[in-house]
Formats: sequence, structure tokens, C-alpha cells
Amino acid sequence: MLPLNDTEPNRYSLFPIMTVFLIAVNSIVLAWELTLPAETLNAVFWLFGSTPSLMWSREGAGMISSITSVFLHGGMFHLVSNMLFLWVFGRRVEDACGPVRFLLYYLVAGTSADFITALVQPHEAIPGIGASGAIFGVMGAYLLLFPEGRIRALWIIYIIPTWPKIRAFWFVLYYLVIQIPPALDSFMNGVHYGIGYWAHLGGFVACIFIFVFLKPEAFARYMSNVAV
Repeated sequence: MLPLNDTEPNRYSLFPIMTVFLIAVNSIVLAWELTLPAETLNAVFWLFGSTPSLMWSREGAGMISSITSVFLHGGMFHLVSNMLFLWVFGRRVEDACGPVRFLLYYLVAGTSADFITALVQPHEAIPGIGASGAIFGVMGAYLLLFPEGRIRALWIIYIIPTWPKIRAFWFVLYYLVIQIPPALDSFMNGVHYGIGYWAHLGGFVACIFIFVFLKPEAFARYMSNVAV
């Protein structure tokens, strides 16, 4: 199940400039990555990716890697899937926050993703890269602000594609729940996955901070139980 678009219009702005900017920056960084020799690219991942064991030992880029790792991706599919989710959910969250506040929240969510991962897996020596932790934070913010929103999603049922509209509550809840079993498996049994499930959960936790970044009008509407 893949999101295609959010079906509701923006309330405060016409164009999600920061969301588009983040997509552009991530795309440019990947284009640069693709020009690097394999050894150099591996060194970039080790230096600017987020590695819990290096963070705790104060090596590499340290906590700065929580920011830089958000803009690195392991390939075209990794980038496109992340940017699709960012576009679908980021547009309206940015609308409620404004471009600058949205960027700050996005980085807070990315940092939260790395912080939780470092706490749960302090000895992990494989660098984590990708925007998915920050994007789960955006999805969590969307869930809090627009639980009745509708997401047009692509389903493949018996090889036949369909794209029904799904309540945001159920869509985000589905993606949150499927992170939990592998996250627990990696924590309790030491199983290594190629996906940062704890980063996803950690980014989602950051959604509790979204109210700090809302526009005053959006915050007032939320507190008055009026649609944001």
C-alpha cells in the first residue's frame, strides 16, 4: 500500500515550498552520491551516516550525523519511496507550520529517530542513512493534526491496481504497527535488518512536539477543536 496524494486542500498557503525544497536537496545529494566511487561513497556513509556506537564513543561526526544522515540515501528506490511519503504528508503539515517551522520540526524528528536508535541499539556499528525517521515524524504530525484526512493509496489486489481513499488515521496506524515486530526482534534477538525500524518509531515519537511548531492560528484552531 503506497500513498499517492492527500486529497484535502491547504488552508494557509498555496505552495509547499519547504517540502519541495527538501525533496530537491535529497535528490541533488543522491545525484552527487551516484558520481562517487564505491570506496568514497562508503566513507561518506561512515562519516555522515548515523552510527550509534560512534555517537556514544564521540567519534565521526557525532550528533551532527543525526542531521547529515537524513539527507543521504542508499539508492534511487530508497530516495523515491521516502520522497513520495514526504510529499503526501509533508504538504499539509508544512501548511500548518509554515516553511521555516516545518524545516525545524523535520530536523527535530530526524534527530529524535537517531536518539531513540542510539538508546535502544548503542552497540550498532552500521551507519544509518535516509529520511524515513524524519518522515515518520511528519506522518505522526499529520495523524495528530488531520486524523480525518483522506489519503489516496495504491493497492495491488490480485495484480489489479486500485487507489481508494483511506482515512489518515488507519493509513498511518498501519505503517506504525508493522514497524513494531521487527523492531522488537532486533532488540530482543539481535536480528539485523536493512531497515531502521527503531529510527521509524523514534521519528514518530517526535510528533508530540509538533504543537511547538504550529502557526498561532493553526494552534488556536486545534485547541478549539476546529479543523486545523
